Amino acid sequence: MREIRHQSVVRYITPLREGGSLPALAEADDGFKYVIKFRGAGHGKKALVAELIGGEVARALGFRVPELIFADVSEHFGRTEGDEEIQDLLRASRGLNLGMHYLSGSVTVNPYINGIDEMTASKIVWLDAFLTNVDRTFRNTNMLIWNKELWLIDHGASLYFHHAWTDPDKSALSPFVYIKDHALLPRASRLAEADKELRQRITPRTLERIVDMVPDEWLDYDGLDLSADDVRRVYKRFLTERLKNSGIFVKQAIDARQTLI
Repeated sequence: MREIRHQSVVRYITPLREGGSLPALAEADDGFKYVIKFRGAGHGKKALVAELIGGEVARALGFRVPELIFADVSEHFGRTEGDEEIQDLLRASRGLNLGMHYLSGSVTVNPYINGIDEMTASKIVWLDAFLTNVDRTFRNTNMLIWNKELWLIDHGASLYFHHAWTDPDKSALSPFVYIKDHALLPRASRLAEADKELRQRITPRTLERIVDMVPDEWLDYDGLDLSADDVRRVYKRFLTERLKNSGIFVKQAIDARQTLI
């Protein structure tokens, strides 16, 4: 399992005003540009946790995902920014945030134009059903073509059970009905094959090691009287049980696809 690099953000370049989370293009002290997801925005630390876990699960399964880094925002960063909303966001995001390597010159995938083969489509649908990722739709595919290759980005809407945290064990066995809106579902004709292949590529131990990457300071959830280790155990149990019972969400995806063809 790779280590996540830790860099400091040194230059705020421009906001990326997609959705309500207000990520930004920024430069880190290694000289590279990153899309920074801020802990003070939108769903806060939970979105960073989902981004990290979702992105690294995708990477472990063989998908191309831009490098993720821990991005430190100092108390002095952004003081010259003229936009008050952005200043407030940066003040609320002091400390450890998440950065995604910026794929300069990439273009957004259009499922109608960019040919994605049926097995690749099936694997991506499987991934998002496994992670309960609600955000890979025709409206926002969160897929890029860069250097003529397909890359997956933005997994911050995954693991949506953690926003309510009412019954994680029940959520692990959910069929994930929102897969019906997936941008690649019409092309995902090989879901059973994808299930067999991807379950062989990842193990519960791999999932546990990915969850262990999440920093303690991101797991201090408001209103939840659990330690960081307790919260990690919930994520680990959710992912391992979901992997073990993948047939539940695969059947839902197959049934949903049948209504489209």
